[in-house]
Amino acid sequence: MPVTVLLVDDEPLVRAGLRAVLDAQPDIEVVGEAADGASVIPLVRQLWPDVVAMDVRMPLLDGIEATRAVLRTVDSPPKILVVTTFENDEYVYQALRAGADGFLLKRARPSEIVHAVRLVAEGETLLFPAAVRALAAEYGNRQARAALERAALTEREEAVLRLMARGLTNVEIAAELIIGTETVKSHVSAILAKLGARDRTQAVITAYESGFVSPA
Repeated sequence: MPVTVLLVDDEPLVRAGLRAVLDAQPDIEVVGEAADGASVIPLVRQLWPDVVAMDVRMPLLDGIEATRAVLRTVDSPPKILVVTTFENDEYVYQALRAGADGFLLKRARPSEIVHAVRLVAEGETLLFPAAVRALAAEYGNRQARAALERAALTEREEAVLRLMARGLTNVEIAAELIIGTETVKSHVSAILAKLGARDRTQAVITAYESGFVSPA
């Protein structure tokens, strides 16, 4: 079955460009479009896409609030890929904190767009650029530090979390640590459970906000 995608952007040309790139892939299918975040929930319930590629800035309901609404009200919600013009946009970071699974720059090359959709659909976080990592560090807070302390991660789990924060996939982490992919998956599951994180993105945000990982 192909990865199904819902495109949400108030610019028709952006939607058309994304559709052309994604529909050209045999394993990806664009199943719908919307011009504003206010239309996301009814379309998600109608189409049940695997991934929502959503602009972070829209006139009626922006990508941050739309992300919160989807995760709050939809059972088994889709993965959310925030689409943005600027990588250092604070809106992007707020969307990630709200539960988005990754982000994509509008100027990305076609191969990067396809890769991002596939990666998010598989449930593996995208690499945060330096600008977003710096924003995460600026949002350092006691709550994140307390969550990491309570988690009491093992030495191996800490190593896995550091590599997750660098944006490595399970396969890449396995190669880096010279362990099996299934072992990595077990460590990732344990990390999420201990941190009380919904997904890898939220775990990585905690890692940066707590100061456990440096943005440098």
